[in-house]
Amino acid sequence: RAQPCPTMRLATLLAALRPALPLLLGLSLGCSLSLLRAAWGRVDSQDGCPGTGDEGLPSSGAQPVAEREAPGSEREEFRPRIVPYARDPNKPHRKVLRTRYIQTELGFHERLFVAVLTSKATLNTLAVAVNKTVAHHFPRLLYFTGLRNAKVPHGMVLVAHGDERPIWLMYETMHYIHQHFGSDYDWFYVMQDDTYAQAEQIKALVMHLSINQDVYLGRAEEFIGGDEQARYCHGGFGYLLSRSLLLKLHQHLDSCRNEILSVRPDEWLGRCIIDFLGITCISQLQGQHYRTYEMAQNAKPEKKDEEEFQAALAVHPVSDVTLMYRLHKRFSRIQLDRAYQEIQELQVQIRNLTSLTPAGEAGLTWPVGINAPFLPKSRFEVISWDYFTEQHLFSCPDGSPKCELSGASKADVSDIIELALEQLNSRYQPLLRFSKQQLLNGYRRFDPTRGMEYTLDLLLEAATQKGHTHLLVKRVSLVRPLSKVEIIPMPYVTEATRVQLVLPLTVQDLDFVANFLDMFAMNTLDTHDNALLTLVFIYDPYDAQRVSKVDVFAGVKAMVGELEKRYAEVKIPWISVKTEVPSQVKLMDIVSKKHPVDTLFFLASVWTEVNMEFLNRCRMNTISNWQVFFPVHFQEFNPALMYHGEQAASSSTDFLRDGHFDRHSFAEACFYNSDYMTARTKLAADILDQDEVLESMEVFDVFLHYSGLHLFRAVEPGLVQKYALRSCNPRLSEELYHRCMLSTLEGLASRSHLAMALFEQEQANST
Repeated sequence: RAQPCPTMRLATLLAALRPALPLLLGLSLGCSLSLLRAAWGRVDSQDGCPGTGDEGLPSSGAQPVAEREAPGSEREEFRPRIVPYARDPNKPHRKVLRTRYIQTELGFHERLFVAVLTSKATLNTLAVAVNKTVAHHFPRLLYFTGLRNAKVPHGMVLVAHGDERPIWLMYETMHYIHQHFGSDYDWFYVMQDDTYAQAEQIKALVMHLSINQDVYLGRAEEFIGGDEQARYCHGGFGYLLSRSLLLKLHQHLDSCRNEILSVRPDEWLGRCIIDFLGITCISQLQGQHYRTYEMAQNAKPEKKDEEEFQAALAVHPVSDVTLMYRLHKRFSRIQLDRAYQEIQELQVQIRNLTSLTPAGEAGLTWPVGINAPFLPKSRFEVISWDYFTEQHLFSCPDGSPKCELSGASKADVSDIIELALEQLNSRYQPLLRFSKQQLLNGYRRFDPTRGMEYTLDLLLEAATQKGHTHLLVKRVSLVRPLSKVEIIPMPYVTEATRVQLVLPLTVQDLDFVANFLDMFAMNTLDTHDNALLTLVFIYDPYDAQRVSKVDVFAGVKAMVGELEKRYAEVKIPWISVKTEVPSQVKLMDIVSKKHPVDTLFFLASVWTEVNMEFLNRCRMNTISNWQVFFPVHFQEFNPALMYHGEQAASSSTDFLRDGHFDRHSFAEACFYNSDYMTARTKLAADILDQDEVLESMEVFDVFLHYSGLHLFRAVEPGLVQKYALRSCNPRLSEELYHRCMLSTLEGLASRSHLAMALFEQEQANST
């Protein structure tokens, strides 16, 4: 029998192993590189410790570099390590309390704290001027005085130490700042009330300084008869202390008070810092200069144009209140001119760069540097223009076609006309001088991408240099751009507050109570949400007389009993009221007296489908003594008109499709009982027992006219109401009945579907 040759066997073997060759080569290459890397690492570890006396490998093998380097070495490696949690069984377990704000837990500090030293003679004059000019520009500012029982001017936070000695006032102020704000701020600025400080410039200064060193920054002055090298910061021009310096200084304040004698408090503080911390006052740090200007007597700020004055962060002395306001006006104008100059320079740069873009100069927007107008993708996204004249507005909040121009709108129109004339005169003077005769047409709209846009048709009188006049019509376009967005400070609220639902029920609501109770049980009781329910049964006089024989709400009470059996820990109380006209205010008067003042009410309607998402927003949007929440629910249309008896196409991504937000309904509201009681007390004093007035009011009207709180009115996608045929009580006031009818009629269907229904009806009638 013929034997296969060795060459054929080798070829067959290679053919079988060919698919695995890349894997074998990869494994071989990986192992080789790993061995080479281990060898290089061993050599590096040997060479990294010169002078240790170990010329070769130690017998126990190479040790990690981190173990053989000296502590504090720059090459020390910080390796993460797992610290096992071991609970001591002998100690009681305590729940970990989280901080209220995340920045507290992470150790973040606010940037700047300002302390203003004042006295009895200047508290009601210069201190008030400081408060009106620059105080609102600083994040936190307090006034310190040595007066006892001082009367605090309006809008100021005053700390009275009870001793008017200057050194004692400085000592107590430093001690107070360290005790109350030492762990909250990075920088502390101390000034006198006869100092004008440029708040924005000082905030910009601290933003450019590092907080990792001890800083004593101000106008450096020499001690009288002291060391030539030592300097203290002049108190009249203000000075800046870092947090680290304040923490070190605090432990020496008592020694400084007992050992250092001085007449001036700023010298005393400077000597204390120098003697115990070895830090002298400086006027320059990290490339930043603390520039000051000494104001001469009878000087006029309006004529100060020198660079030293314009660059000053602090001006001293300010002898009277009028000078303080004049300085503030002058520096505000300087900052405004700088801003305009910077805007012009940026606009020139934008024009130069736009020509290099693919769009070229055609891509340049107006005004230069402002976002382009919003481009709608469909007719539903078109932003409409509002037409106005100097007397009337033709797009009114209440939906009426014409209303009087008043309040903020009137001030806005007047301001924009004056600004248009100012811009025209600045462009054409001295050749032409324009004066307004009449506003012919005015248009405005709010573009969320850029701001408020205006188009004005002005009838102007143009006067030449020779005195000739001529009437002409000129169209002007203006934009009031959106400025810097500011976060409005709001009180702290949580989602743990208990919500008390209040549900008024009439005889007409009986068909919908079962669905409400089922949704309440499923979304709150089953999920153990912190919410309770109170029912208010509204009997008319006829039903109230025969309640002992035939109770119209007996079925509802039976449903409540079933719920209480199913959920043993739940109690659903009810209140019975007899009235012909169910006034929302009168009902809340009864409910309010039966609950504590800190109760958070959610006034609901029988068509409301309560869910956890909305209840959380009710908790977050309602703030005691600050804000009440009136959500705008989503009302679904009549399915008979929308689908003509066909099944609606369900869509999980567009669940708010076949309906609208009912802005005519104020039935739902979230508010605290204390806020309602306060507003109700003011209302009672105003109407003087005229109870018939209450029948024409809702809870919304009470808060709007008598509370002074923020009324937060917003669309609420979490409140969806199914369509139901509702009837409006004809005994309601004219306004409330009209509002109820509008809500009912607009909830039938959209305009297009109503038009289609009318068209089909006409077609059917014609045939």
